[in-house]
Amino acid sequence: MTVFQAIVLGVLQGLAEFLPISSSAHLALAPWVFGWQDPGLAFDVALHVGTLVAVLWYFRRDWLALGRSAFDILRRRAVTTAEEWRVVFLMIATIPGAIAGLLLEDAAETTLRAPALIAIMLMIMGVILWAADKFSRADRPLADMRWRDALLIGIAQSFALVPGVSRSGATMTAARLFRFDRRSAAVFSFLLSTPITAAAAVVKVPDAIAAGGFSAPLIAGVVAAALSAWLAIAVLLRYLAQHTFGIFALYRLALGVVILALVAARA
Repeated sequence: MTVFQAIVLGVLQGLAEFLPISSSAHLALAPWVFGWQDPGLAFDVALHVGTLVAVLWYFRRDWLALGRSAFDILRRRAVTTAEEWRVVFLMIATIPGAIAGLLLEDAAETTLRAPALIAIMLMIMGVILWAADKFSRADRPLADMRWRDALLIGIAQSFALVPGVSRSGATMTAARLFRFDRRSAAVFSFLLSTPITAAAAVVKVPDAIAAGGFSAPLIAGVVAAALSAWLAIAVLLRYLAQHTFGIFALYRLALGVVILALVAARA
């Protein structure tokens, strides 16, 4: 892999990780479309280190507050404040994705990366995202979350192992179905990405390093992912203040059609 290819994949990862358009789909499709060698899931996860840095930095005040709240929970052995409950909800929402990752790791690296399947999932989830956003009310702030909401959003996140579903798309869709406003849906999705991404990085980054070491392409890809992810978070939160998820649903449908056309042309 060249440095240029790594930067392209890093930018795709950073932008698509937090926009509801599926970073795993873009990372799996880009080598297939351009005729590059597929770097594999280990390299894809290594790029997540960049997005992890971006979300930790962008929400650094939130994470400091969550860290203090987690310490208070352990110290008092009780959950009393809204911030402490948010820690609990993030833990609850992380569990389904962690279980699914352990059970479906092999499939995520092989059969689930088929271009036709990715295209279909892009389109299906695009329609569901549009419907959830259009027909659900937006009358619940993040402070109104309950444990059932967190658990079901976490279950939705577990489906993102299938490229094309989109981790952020699935969690934002679920949050909108439960009537959370768009910004609250996005913020919880961004915070929820941190523990699952960190866990995946711990497992897979050593594989990427073992395969190619701390190579220039790996470093360039991670840096590109961090910068583009920070931009994606900042832009999306501002965008959702006045707009819907409709443009992302439309993009998913268009990309799915293009990919299916390419599959047919290459058959």
